[in-house]
Amino acid sequence: MWGQDVSALGVAIAAITGVGAFWLGRSLSRRWQQRRRNKEQAAARAQESRQARRARERGEKRGR
Repeated sequence: MWGQDVSALGVAIAAITGVGAFWLGRSLSRRWQQRRRNKEQAAARAQESRQARRARERGEKRGR
């Protein structure tokens, strides 16, 4: 009987730990992807010409 209780407790702890690890990994992955996306956008903006930059800024103003 004691072995079953420990086993059920172990399964419960494993399930909770698995859900926690999944949530943590997902949130960290999203942050990493957002940082990477921001860096790529900044690099693309650094490469654009003055004319392209002004056109993009005009488009951003219209979108607001």
